[in-house]
Amino acid sequence: MSAYVLTSVQNHIGHITLDRPQALNSLSLDMVRAISAILREWRDQPDVRAVLIHSSSERAFCAGGDIRFFYDVGTATPKGDSALLEDFFSEEYALNHLIHFYPKPYIAVMNGVVMGGGMGIAQAGEACRMRIVTERTKMAMPEVNIGLFPDVGGGYFLARTPGQTGTYLGLTGEIIAAADALYAGLADVFIPTAELAALMAMLAATQAADIRQAIREFAAPFTALAVPADSKLAAQRALIDRHFSSDSVNAIAAALAADGSEFARQTLAVMQKRSPLLMCVTLEQLRRGAGMTVADCLRMERSMVRHCFRHGEVLEGVRALVVDKDNAPQWSPATLADVGAEQVAAFFAPVWPAYAHPLRDLA
Repeated sequence: MSAYVLTSVQNHIGHITLDRPQALNSLSLDMVRAISAILREWRDQPDVRAVLIHSSSERAFCAGGDIRFFYDVGTATPKGDSALLEDFFSEEYALNHLIHFYPKPYIAVMNGVVMGGGMGIAQAGEACRMRIVTERTKMAMPEVNIGLFPDVGGGYFLARTPGQTGTYLGLTGEIIAAADALYAGLADVFIPTAELAALMAMLAATQAADIRQAIREFAAPFTALAVPADSKLAAQRALIDRHFSSDSVNAIAAALAADGSEFARQTLAVMQKRSPLLMCVTLEQLRRGAGMTVADCLRMERSMVRHCFRHGEVLEGVRALVVDKDNAPQWSPATLADVGAEQVAAFFAPVWPAYAHPLRDLA
């Protein structure tokens, strides 16, 4: 087990506490393995009725994967062909799949920063999940900012947000708050940070047969503090749908450039800082993901991430953001106009035959 993943069982609820505050709980391979192992163990224990995953820190639930680790091991091998990278992404995506189909209530307290890989361990699942946001929640899939794409099932859950909301979030990597998350269907209830201790006390004592309903009832008095109607995404929905409905990033950028609204100007300015190639790859991913199962989407993303490290765009993005911190990535290609359809298509080419795909056993 990882030193950064603490586990316990209280009142028939399995608690997973992410405890790597100095790295905002960024996921390491050991953490992925520890979470996977305990979830499999509790899945088969009838006395564990639900799982609660949360953080030991109010700063972050989970800021994503350990991108400095990605850079170090990716640059140490030709074209990023690292066995550690292979293991990390294969096991992380398998964990996302395990959570998605977990047979017991799975509750994620998304207090503080929740991005990338943190979204993967919070958004997965539909029938049994419960996603809690607070006034501290800062949620995003910001991968295009580092030359990657919204993975960990992002092609599945972003493609199922209202209208073109997921396309907007995926192409811009913008950070959203609690009301936005509720509006976009990326959260279920709002509970203030000051009430989380009371929530834990309630869960430690409740005899309720339906844990998720007990949480809904607990959260009911706080609903008015962060309702979807207060969402910036809701206010901008018409503009988002109008400009992000195209299947071409060039067309999206042109539509934004022709619009004189403040939203369009700000959005275009953000996109001009992102990787042109990976924005185009992300748009194709989201369009494909809308018609895919969870397993097929994760398998697609597993091949995509392999292509991404071979291309090197993600390594350049992490260098600029985290290593040298010059915030001046040298994207390749440098502009949207230089991105060719064949370059985008290459990210979706098979890496392995179906029988050898590392996620071939996902049901």
